[in-house]
Amino acid sequence: MMSTDYKLVHINPDHYLQTEQGRLWTPERSQMAWEKAYSDFEHILAEQKGHTVAYIVFGVQGAGKSTWISQHKPEQSSIYFDAALPAKKHRIRVLSIARKYSAHVVAVWIKTSLEQAMTQNKQRKDDEIVPEQAVHSVFEQLEAPEPSEGFDEILIVEKSPGQKLI
Repeated sequence: MMSTDYKLVHINPDHYLQTEQGRLWTPERSQMAWEKAYSDFEHILAEQKGHTVAYIVFGVQGAGKSTWISQHKPEQSSIYFDAALPAKKHRIRVLSIARKYSAHVVAVWIKTSLEQAMTQNKQRKDDEIVPEQAVHSVFEQLEAPEPSEGFDEILIVEKSPGQKLI
């Protein structure tokens, strides 16, 4: 999506699972989607030659990551990598790509309760609902972001029960 003053790019591995019939998940398609997301992230950052802020937006499925991104209005060229990425070990690859090409890397943790994530997950289109066990698994693995991971800035967006991101 383009704006008159800056470019906004939103990369989410789930977007690569879309078909004409809706989102189709298989282990093989998921692996392909992640590889394509990493590849596109690296390609776009390389093209921007260090003039882009990279936002690594993460949290449990159903927390509101994509909603936050759609409502966030940065003042400069920005790229958003949107995925669960619950633990430090899950963020290593995307962070190494971002550190290689971006002038500024921001962690955005959309932090919510398991109950709220489950409620919001159930409100998705049928083909986008994440199995409850997967949501529980990601929630149990959540680790707060730390500067030592390579972030220049950390933003924690805490949502209280019933609160919608504005």
